[in-house]
Amino acid sequence: MSRKEDVTECQNYIKDNCGKHIGCRFQNVAIENHAYFLVNGSSSEKSIQSYEKTIQLYKIEKLTPPLNVTVNCTEVSHSCKIWWQPPRTSHVKRRSCFKYEIVIENKADAEKTTKTASETKAVIEKNSYLYESFSSGKRYSVKIRATDAGFCLVSPNWGEWSTPVEFGTQQLTSTSSYMLFLIPGLAAGLALFLCMTVRAYLKKTSATVPQPRDPFQELSTVDVQTEYMNLLKKQGTEEIIDIEEVKECK
Repeated sequence: MSRKEDVTECQNYIKDNCGKHIGCRFQNVAIENHAYFLVNGSSSEKSIQSYEKTIQLYKIEKLTPPLNVTVNCTEVSHSCKIWWQPPRTSHVKRRSCFKYEIVIENKADAEKTTKTASETKAVIEKNSYLYESFSSGKRYSVKIRATDAGFCLVSPNWGEWSTPVEFGTQQLTSTSSYMLFLIPGLAAGLALFLCMTVRAYLKKTSATVPQPRDPFQELSTVDVQTEYMNLLKKQGTEEIIDIEEVKECK
């Protein structure tokens, strides 16, 4: 590759399964400039004609997918706001340089009457789109790709598709709804079981332990004065027996 008398040889070849060079990756390329390419080939069987061409690099650039695709749906208005960021490039700074193709697919549902998928396609020149055919009982996916809007140094070829982003509640009602009820029930049952186990353990470990008898405490409950008076009464009571002498007559 030559640019303004600056010649650079390929340092990073792209190879096929047989080890043949089928492409090259160049680092730190100024995409705005024209570049002169010279391709030489070699073969032990026959001569290979060289290839040379001067091109604008942006025309052969493969645009990356749009970034950060986000969907926000409102069931009341039956619409979804979809927005995203432009693809990452090294030379284009303006959002207005791109236009986008957006494809929204209404996914088929084997459990319901929707047996085939339907698509909505649109080409727009801004990085947001309002989808106005949203139904909360269906499941959708959206993907987006970018190209040149016509007045910037951007490849006229369509770039790569973004990873599909799914939205809608069809999946929740057909599959995940059971999990939504099952998980809280299992959690509540587990919490109740743990509470009962801890309660039984605490009750077992905190059982009443017999305390040693306190003789002083027991004595304090006895009326000492009353006992002493009763003792005096017993000692002061005397039994008097009269003895009468009987004399016999002779």
